[in-house]
Amino acid sequence: MATPTPNPSSRSSSLLERAAQVYDFGSHLRARQPLGVETPGAASALPVQPLPVEPAMVEDLNSPTLLAIPEELRAPVGHELPDDFYDTPELSDIAAIDRGLLAEAGMIVPGAPVGPLAEEFRLIKRQLLITRERIARDGQPDKARTVLVCSARPGDGKTFSAINLALSMAAERDTEVLLVDADFAKPDVLAQLGLAETPGLLDALADGDLDVEQLVIRTDVGGLSILPAGTRTATDTELLASNRTRAVIARLLEANPRRIVVFDSPPALAASPAAVLAMLVGQVMLVVRADHTPESELKQAVQRLDACDHIALVLNAMSFVPGAQRFGTYYGQEIGK
Repeated sequence: MATPTPNPSSRSSSLLERAAQVYDFGSHLRARQPLGVETPGAASALPVQPLPVEPAMVEDLNSPTLLAIPEELRAPVGHELPDDFYDTPELSDIAAIDRGLLAEAGMIVPGAPVGPLAEEFRLIKRQLLITRERIARDGQPDKARTVLVCSARPGDGKTFSAINLALSMAAERDTEVLLVDADFAKPDVLAQLGLAETPGLLDALADGDLDVEQLVIRTDVGGLSILPAGTRTATDTELLASNRTRAVIARLLEANPRRIVVFDSPPALAASPAAVLAMLVGQVMLVVRADHTPESELKQAVQRLDACDHIALVLNAMSFVPGAQRFGTYYGQEIGK
């Protein structure tokens, strides 16, 4: 009994044929070697006849059309991947700290072996972190995350101390540090780190629509960010004394709950912003240069900063007596000053 031949016009459409009615495969067709043709060095394959392709399934290859997903088959709005899923971080967003400049200035160099200076600032930051916990327990959690580094007079080493303190705190496992250059008359933080000047704190204080967090510079030192001083103005003290300053500081703290903000301010006896900032922070680290800062000036500086309840003194550039080294022999080197 003869087997009836199927009628092509009566059979149901295959999956490929149904797909061809929705998608355009014409621009993706490539010439392939049909099955059953021997290739040199290969075993002979069984002869297989190529599947018939209906003319409607192939369009003119000289006129390729765009392969697109029909509107009804696309993912509903709100279910597709967000655009930033495909974004890759730009290396230009991360500023590189000049380790060479740090080494030349005798500062802490991230990644270098721990030396006497790094150990000194470990002791300093530990006391500040302990005081931070006390301030937080007293019901001022935001103020507890702010520190002002100041000095009585120029040349006492406040910027040197502020940068080293920030580098030391950034090494903490559960802490990130934002170093703010608030010495508006003579900003020097960016230059010390080998970074270019950009808009900063003063710009955010002057423009209420400017988000200060967008001005923060992320660095290649883990846990360390910088906020520049910004565009100079003759009304820097008045800007600091405005309510806008409190809103800016609150924004910086809100943006990163792990963040501690360290302000490098001008000398207390040389410029007025230091006294204004002292009202806004939880702690003041007052740098005193050995054999340089008179006791009378130190007392005046403390009086100007007394709006802050917690003032710690740090003695800078102290000379060690020969035979009474503090960390030199422990770290395999002698202290020269």
